[in-house]
Amino acid sequence: MKSHLEFLREVLEESGTRCNASTNRDLETITVRAEHEGFSFLTITLPAFCADFQKSLAEGQVGSHYFEGFSKNGCLPKLFSGFTNRVFCSVTGKLLDEPCVASIRAVRQICLLYSKVNLPCSDTRKADAMQNFIKCEQEVKRYDSIRTEAQKQQFRYVSDLLFRDVLYEVDRKIYDGEIVPKHGPGSTCEGISGNAKYLSMDWTDRLESLFYSGEFLFPNWRYFSVQDVHFLDPGAERPVRVISVPKTLKTPRIIAIEPVCMQYVQQGILEILVPLIESNNFLNGMIGFNDQTPNQRLAQEGSLSGDLATLDLSEASDRVSNQLVRDLLATHTISRDAVDACRSRRADVPGHGVIRLAKFASMGSALCFPFEAMVFLTIVMIGLHEAYALPVTRKSISSFSDRVRIYGDDIIVPTDAALCVVSALETFGFKVNTGKSFWTGKFRESCGKEYYDGQDVSIVKVREMFPTRRTHASEIISTVSLRNLFWKEGYVRPCEYLEKLVKVFIPLPNIHETSPCLGMHSFVYDVDKQCNELHHPLVKGAVVNARLPSDILDGPGALLKWFLKRSDEPFASRDHLERAGRPESVSLKLRWVRPY
Repeated sequence: MKSHLEFLREVLEESGTRCNASTNRDLETITVRAEHEGFSFLTITLPAFCADFQKSLAEGQVGSHYFEGFSKNGCLPKLFSGFTNRVFCSVTGKLLDEPCVASIRAVRQICLLYSKVNLPCSDTRKADAMQNFIKCEQEVKRYDSIRTEAQKQQFRYVSDLLFRDVLYEVDRKIYDGEIVPKHGPGSTCEGISGNAKYLSMDWTDRLESLFYSGEFLFPNWRYFSVQDVHFLDPGAERPVRVISVPKTLKTPRIIAIEPVCMQYVQQGILEILVPLIESNNFLNGMIGFNDQTPNQRLAQEGSLSGDLATLDLSEASDRVSNQLVRDLLATHTISRDAVDACRSRRADVPGHGVIRLAKFASMGSALCFPFEAMVFLTIVMIGLHEAYALPVTRKSISSFSDRVRIYGDDIIVPTDAALCVVSALETFGFKVNTGKSFWTGKFRESCGKEYYDGQDVSIVKVREMFPTRRTHASEIISTVSLRNLFWKEGYVRPCEYLEKLVKVFIPLPNIHETSPCLGMHSFVYDVDKQCNELHHPLVKGAVVNARLPSDILDGPGALLKWFLKRSDEPFASRDHLERAGRPESVSLKLRWVRPY
């Protein structure tokens, strides 16, 4: 942990220089508390400090119960007082008329530097996360049971106004057999990966009712043999495998790994659904799946004018009820049946066994992200029309197109209707994360960008532990990336520290960001020699070598892979039939490459 405290010192002291604030006592406090509390002080305690700081910005004063463990009676804490006194009145705790935006950014940068470091949680925290998964499932069932018929009818009516044109086209494409399945790059609950997915013959009776195995599992009907297909009735279907992956040291992220056949069809439906929504003139201003910049732009606008609020949901995907999705698709029976056919109904939860799911899907399903956004947009529109006492029509919906934006669980709505939208979301069983939702003050955050009074106060975060040997390729790659992110933000001392750290293991030339080697992004690049054949400059640097695992595919499986190719361009790798899947490991090789 010593190197991380040293790095934090560099960030702290340069931030102090930028803001003309003393940081000597801050460094002493951080060092002492980190020695007693361990790495969790950097990854959990300081982020909690920042959460209270941001809430105080939104409320315009320091709350009496904020900064627990750092101050008493709602006073400003002594920690980072050189920065916070330039934002809040040191006597009253009220927000200054003209707070120092650079100091706001400094507090966020220091406190959140290690908030997302990739470290596994303790077994106790993982077990708690699984217990919360079960609890969330029970709450989804409860909200399903108490939802009134009037609420269901309202949800169906609004969702039909929003999505009927898109879903009619989805119905037609499914009916005409235009769904082209696709294997994703991720893991599957069977442990099958890479080219082996094209040889899988598992198929469910529910899928067969709409998607014929002869058309999906074989290159063409000539290769079809019903004896080769392993049909699974509903009771024999594989449950999704629920696992935890690192998110923060406080709590892991829970995802569900789908079976091969389910993910295969989900990807095909996803590929027609998302482009139809994004190309629909009625919808594309309010919902998106591939571009976060509209959300970020509106968040910046909201921080400047105060007219737009940013909302964030807790356990968003796990609280989307399957019943809500069925209501959304109520008048589109072909789409409803297709989505239901490729939805996994059960989950294998560590410590709890196999359970039947009331949620639509957890993260891991290809259809989780688009359908949660569609459900959220529907509920947001219900809340907006209730707030303004408007009858719901397509014309009234389109009037909000420049003030509403949904990207996953990042939601932007008009500030004066925010409380009504929050109420509507909670009525339908969702939980608004008040610590990350802002509709007062001048602080806003959405899709990874944060703004105060129109100014960008986004920060850089450490994602991996620092390398201690040359074989730590992933850590070296992450550290070089971290250096380049700080360089873009204009930091000098953190960059110099990281450069010194990495140069022990690999050369680190000055390069342009388009260069294939690892190096220091710069406005000028190094030249070590010239290529004798092509006469362009060369520099010696470390290049990432990610060798795919051996995975030989031939026969009908290879032909099926060719037929499922999406473009006329050749495969990216010429040996794709010999090696496939995700790299088992990465290494670094020193080579002569272009510096740009």
